[in-house]
Amino acid sequence: MSALRSSITSAWTLVILATAGPGLDAGMLASRETDELLHYARDTWASFEAMTYPGGLPADRLLRNAEGRWAPDTHTSTTDVAAYLWSVVAAEDLRIIDRDRAGRRLDRALAAVSRLERAHGFFFNWYDARSGARLDAWPIGGAPMRPFLSTVDNGWLAAALIVVGNARPEFHDRVEALLGPMDFRFFYDPYDPSNPTSHPGHLRVGYFADTSTFTGSWYGMLNSEARIASYVGIARGQLPAEHYYRLYRTLPPDRRWQGHEPAGEVRAYAGVPVFEGHYTYRDLRVVPSWGGSMFEALMVPLFVPEDRWAPRSWGLNHPLYVRAHLEYGLRDLDCGFWGFSPARGPRHHYGEYGVGAIATKPGGYPPGDVEESAAGSGGRVHGVVTPYASFLALGFARSEALANLRSLAGHFAVYGRFGFADSVDVACGRTADAILAVDQGMILAAIANALDGDVMKRHFCRGPVETAIRPLIAPERFTAAAPTIDHAKLASEASAADDGPSSPARTKEGPIPRGRQPSSN
Repeated sequence: MSALRSSITSAWTLVILATAGPGLDAGMLASRETDELLHYARDTWASFEAMTYPGGLPADRLLRNAEGRWAPDTHTSTTDVAAYLWSVVAAEDLRIIDRDRAGRRLDRALAAVSRLERAHGFFFNWYDARSGARLDAWPIGGAPMRPFLSTVDNGWLAAALIVVGNARPEFHDRVEALLGPMDFRFFYDPYDPSNPTSHPGHLRVGYFADTSTFTGSWYGMLNSEARIASYVGIARGQLPAEHYYRLYRTLPPDRRWQGHEPAGEVRAYAGVPVFEGHYTYRDLRVVPSWGGSMFEALMVPLFVPEDRWAPRSWGLNHPLYVRAHLEYGLRDLDCGFWGFSPARGPRHHYGEYGVGAIATKPGGYPPGDVEESAAGSGGRVHGVVTPYASFLALGFARSEALANLRSLAGHFAVYGRFGFADSVDVACGRTADAILAVDQGMILAAIANALDGDVMKRHFCRGPVETAIRPLIAPERFTAAAPTIDHAKLASEASAADDGPSSPARTKEGPIPRGRQPSSN
């Protein structure tokens, strides 16, 4: 692995990182890249066919047993269902399945969703994927499970229903019947200028139905996957537009417990003062997320063209965020790969992975699992790379994302007949024993956008979403920025490098591995 690290972190690679600019390469697809993405899409869709039960609900994941066979788990979540719904639409758009087959799948899934138990118009977090019954105990261990309504998970299900209703008008009435009771005012804590700490104008994290109580926390960070719920609520007239500007770009400087000291300035939008803060990492000025992971920042732009609608805010930050992951993986962690995000880890548990330098949480999510020493104390961190993170980056660093995926598949047993395993420890090569529905759904949405002109964004944004959200976010100016590049100095460094342009992530050619099962070795 040392030769790989040496080549990837050569002066040539550093020149690639810097001279590509904040957006890196997001240009037109070459024919080879199109073929690669279609291959990935077909295998990823095969995982949904394997994990969906006859009643129409998907399992949360496919699990690999000791004999190497894959089987669906027995539970599902609100976001799993959402990912399956939009993935059916994506599979049809990509011509992996025909219109009739997609229609039958959507018909069964919508019927199954209509039978799920709800409270206050919203869906619970966990159900039995076979029967649709709400779970009251965890499938493993049998510990009691409290009935919980999650704001963000319901936001994603609402978004998926909107996608289905716009993509397939024949389902519009059924979709609206499911969406109608989902009024996001239920989770909203209106802004109180006399007590903004207790009433910040944010969405609460969720609601416990057994005690009729809300959580004592809110989704306060703007750069979070939870903003999908904000967009849905604003677009449907349930939340005030000012809610968007009440969210934190960074926490205010007086919140000294946050991961880094922010810099920025206060600007006003629609009468709301906004601290336009950023963190600085390697001269990149980035609006952070909570944990520094890819999905927090880049799951929402699978469905909302934020970079195009708000070029002075999201248009700057999204490519910078990707670049921060690239720089961290190739330079700071020096592991030869990049893309860190929550996933089923190689050590058979769900892990939250990220880049702490762009995280609000002190320390952020770690980039990998800590290796235990013989004495049982913590040792060095193994980098855990999540393939779906590269797909999230396709719209902002296409060549780099595809090269990363190509190199992962070439160096590790991470690719099989159902697509990519959920993660790989790039220090030892161990891969996850599961394929998660949500992560597969992000992959399919990203590929559909790349190959079909942002089709998932068009499905979601048609009508009220664009009408309400585009003018709302357009005026904002983040303080995010990339450093000025000294091209002459970088060219000199490159010419002096001994190993030249030898990064396997850029020069490794050959076919994508087909039919190879991920390995635990």
